[in-house]
Amino acid sequence: MSSYCRRRFVSKLFFQNFGKLQPKPKSERRDQDTGLSCNSHKLMLYNDVIAQSHSGGFHLLPLGLRSLEKLTRLVDEEMQAIGALKISLTTLAPEALWKQSGRLTEAGAELFTLQDRHKHNYCLGPTHEELVTKLMANISQVSYKSLPVRLYQISRKFRDEMAPRNGLLRGREFEMKDMYTFDTSEETALETYQTVCTAYDRIFDRLALPYTKVSGATGMIGGDLSHEYHYLAAIGQDSLLLCQRCGVQMNKEMAVDGQLSNVCQLSAHECELQETKGIEVGHTFYLGTKYSSIFQATYRSQDSKLIEYSMGCYGLGMTRILQAAVEKLSTETSLRWPRIIAPFQICIIPKKDGTRGDEYLALAEDLSDTLTQQRHLRGEVVIDDRMTLTIGRRQVDADRMGYPYIIVVGVKALQSESEFELIDINKGETHFMSREQLISFVGSIDTI
Repeated sequence: MSSYCRRRFVSKLFFQNFGKLQPKPKSERRDQDTGLSCNSHKLMLYNDVIAQSHSGGFHLLPLGLRSLEKLTRLVDEEMQAIGALKISLTTLAPEALWKQSGRLTEAGAELFTLQDRHKHNYCLGPTHEELVTKLMANISQVSYKSLPVRLYQISRKFRDEMAPRNGLLRGREFEMKDMYTFDTSEETALETYQTVCTAYDRIFDRLALPYTKVSGATGMIGGDLSHEYHYLAAIGQDSLLLCQRCGVQMNKEMAVDGQLSNVCQLSAHECELQETKGIEVGHTFYLGTKYSSIFQATYRSQDSKLIEYSMGCYGLGMTRILQAAVEKLSTETSLRWPRIIAPFQICIIPKKDGTRGDEYLALAEDLSDTLTQQRHLRGEVVIDDRMTLTIGRRQVDADRMGYPYIIVVGVKALQSESEFELIDINKGETHFMSREQLISFVGSIDTI
């Protein structure tokens, strides 16, 4: 058996603890039953996607990490498609850089700080504008011909939240994709801004979950232009103002003195302005020369003058996207994932049978080998080999874990004209297929 079609068994998925008692649906419990008001937080904890380490800190267990790694590959594809280069900046930032930019005081208590044995002060940055701009300032003689430069990383960030809540949505540690761009002028920087926004649109489109893009406040990051990407959800911390008629889409923070009447361009009886809650999962900023002027980050122009870079910065909350998508898609009792980043795509369940159980399991293993020979399904198929349990019991578990597809190897699979049951979890549809039809169908599954 080739290494790429190595079989995976549910019994060997160490952190998939099926013995854990699941919380009751909201309709059947009191809030104090679990202390969890966020459905995705509850589901990810009790299905071993994450595990709490401390207040605001969570371990990503194998299922959660597999999903995050897929999201990372998706983001890498779209960033590299626009010419971005991946880097890895240091986690520790000298406090002096934050003082120089003026953000040390502005960030206040939310900024983690520490001191080394030599009494040097550092920050654990929630974002890295200072570090990357200083990096570019230290590179001398950058020619205008080399621009634009687009640098991004996907790494752990830190924020000392006063009251962490809702799991990965508001923690003290989080994975973020942050990107920094360096252009020759405001005109070219705004072209880059639109290019990156288009790439972000493609990322969220590929996740196939409706999102909303609104005008946003620049806040501590600064700059002159900003947009936010949101998944609309009742647990969201941002208030958004949306009007389907005049096209207003903005964070409520931008409404002057909170006066909603000044936001929509229509008269009161025509206006459809609505306030709704959103989970912010992405943010884009045009910075201009805010940071390049502070750190003397310059390039050499065509006439050999040193000109400050026009900059932009762009963020995607990777772990926040992961949980926000689960929040939007899941039922009260079962995980649901954007198909493309589901930890595994297919779960095969062979029939329990006292006399022919080994035959059903062997057929499931053979089917797994065949499916995983398709390049896009390598590592994507799991066999539920808990043969002491009924198909129904294992199907309930598979549904709860959110495998996009379940294949049942039942009685008809051993007949001369074999037939398999395919369950599309997200669509709630069941199809009966021959082996050839099944292989053809899974060939169209989109993976990353």
